[in-house]
Parts: sequence; C-alpha cells; structure tokens
Amino acid sequence: MRFALILAGGSGVRLWPVSRKSTPKQLLPVIDGKSLLRLAWERLDGLTPCSHRLVCASEQHRRRILEALPDLSGDRFLGEPVGRDTLNAVGFGAAIIAREDPEAVIAVLTADHIIRPVETFRRVLARGFEVVERSPQTLVTFGIAPDHPATGYGYLELGSELEPEVWVVNQFREKPDAATARRFFEAGPQRYLWNSGMFVWRARTLLDCIRRYAPESFQGLSEIAAAWETSERDKLLGEIYPTLPKISVDFAVMEPASRDPAVRVAAVAMPLEWLDIGSWPAFAKTCRKDEKGNALAAARHVLEDTCGVLVVSTDPQHLISTIGCRDLIIVHTPDATLICRADQAEAVKKLQQEVARLYGDEYL
Repeated sequence: MRFALILAGGSGVRLWPVSRKSTPKQLLPVIDGKSLLRLAWERLDGLTPCSHRLVCASEQHRRRILEALPDLSGDRFLGEPVGRDTLNAVGFGAAIIAREDPEAVIAVLTADHIIRPVETFRRVLARGFEVVERSPQTLVTFGIAPDHPATGYGYLELGSELEPEVWVVNQFREKPDAATARRFFEAGPQRYLWNSGMFVWRARTLLDCIRRYAPESFQGLSEIAAAWETSERDKLLGEIYPTLPKISVDFAVMEPASRDPAVRVAAVAMPLEWLDIGSWPAFAKTCRKDEKGNALAAARHVLEDTCGVLVVSTDPQHLISTIGCRDLIIVHTPDATLICRADQAEAVKKLQQEVARLYGDEYL
C-alpha cells in the first residue's frame, strides 16, 4: 500500500517574530489564507487516501495541527516529545507504518515549501512510487533543477541515468561555498540537482538501512513501535525518543546508502517551482508586489520613496509607513517588531537566540 508521511516539525526561527513556538511557520496562513501544512496535505489528493497519510510534528502542536487538518485522525498524528532531526522522524513514521504493512511504500514530504504546479508534483511523486514498487531496494529522492548557484541547499551529484529523468545518486553534497555552488550550477541539472528533502522508499528497506547504519536509533524506534498499541506507549516514547542521536536522514542513511551495494539511491527530477519558505526574502516571493518592488503582507501601509522593502503585519489595524527606505525587511506583531536589511535576513536566527538570552521565552 502507498502511504505518505508529512514532516511538520520545523521551528521556522528565521521567520521570527511571526513564527513562534506556539505557531511555527508551517501553520502560518501564508498563501490565500492557507498554511503550508494545509497545502502539503492537499497536494496528496488523488495519490493517497486520507487514512494513509500521517503527520510527524511536535506533540505540543497536536491540537493546532488536528484543527488545521480535519481529515487527519488523531492516531495518524505522530507527536515527537522533542525534535531529534529527520532520521528519527522518518524512522518513527516508518516503524509505525510497518506495523500495519511492512511492504508499505512511503512518500516522505515536507510542510515548509510552496510547490507549483500541483499537477506536475503529483505526476512526479507517482513516478517515485512506481520506481520503488518496481525496485523495492531503491531509495528515491527528488531533485530540483537549480536556477541559481545557491549556497543554502544541499546538492545531489548524479551518476548514470536509469530511465528517463531518473538517475543514480553518486553522492550527497552538503551546502557548498559560493565557488563550489557556482561550479555545480554551471555543470547543469544532468550533473547536479538541489536536494528537495522529499523521498519515497519501502518501509522495510528504510528500517533495514537504519538498523545497519544507525543501530542506536533503530533499537529505540523498535522499542517504541513494539509498545505502540499498549498502555506503555506514551511512557516509552517520552523516555526513549529524547535519547535518540540527533542526526539528519541525509547524513545517517542517504549518504552511506549511496555507497552500499545492497541498496540503490535514485533521484527523480522534479521540473517545477519549488520555494523553501525558510526566510523573509523567500516569504517575500509569495507576496503581492507594488510598482516599486515592495512586497506587501500588511493590510495598512503607506510607503513613500520606498523600494525593495518587505512589509509584514499580523495586526490588520496597524499601519506601517516608511520614507526613503531601500531593501529592508519590516515585520510587525503585537509584541515584537523586526527591522533589518534584506541582505542580513540569515542573521535573524542569531538575533532570535540573543532575544532568548535576554528575555527568555517571552518573545519566542
């Protein structure tokens, strides 16, 4: 059977002060009043029934997520007591799904991207399912053709073409420096693709890889899954999950798998628009623009002699006004305001850490 696991555990710290612990970025209504999580759920229509979709996220967001996704049943929400990175999130989902069907083929998807057109996404994801169903020892990842030499994404180094638009992955390349990113970009999408963080694999194959490459996580996840239908479930989850080694699935599974003759890592190209809403400049790309290139996400604003500025307000009655501003980010919430140069947007994460040091959790 085909299943889907949506990972929705990101904190979105670079979208502070709008993204908070209580309302992370995947729950923010960013596109026509819909959250990124809702869009990720709807993209699966026609591919998997709602009963075969699971969401893995922080336990503290259970109520908010179940309210946001009325078709998600409570037993299909996997609540992490603490975040332990993507290896344990995908292993958690695979271990629970494997109790129901060890031969299940699982699509692992993210809840922090805008992906268009949806029809192309569905066609390519179906292709990924088919590749794994034909070759159960294959781990499929999806690659995006780079449109610029980005240093903020990981890359897939491609080898031989297995079939049209499907390649062997020779190596996972982590976020490169500017010169290396330029070299990857100039080599073209037949050599390097951006790593999308989305996958398809058979539950049993993934769990076997975790057993061999990350035995400590495998042991803990197996104990949690064994107790899943017992009264010990919550106790063991709370005791074991926080002790699992914190590591990404790329480092822990995909990199060693690309060198393992027992399995095969393949990349399926996704020829579509893929936007990671992980920073304010990325968010600005989703906003309405005025004639001077200002990105508008505030109900009330007066911008005089201003260009290239993002204005965001969560208060519909609050007015943002500017004079003579260039290339800024201005974000207003009822209790915190952010103003920074657009080229300093990556520093918001560090700023949030300083806010936490000075004020504790008050503004987090």
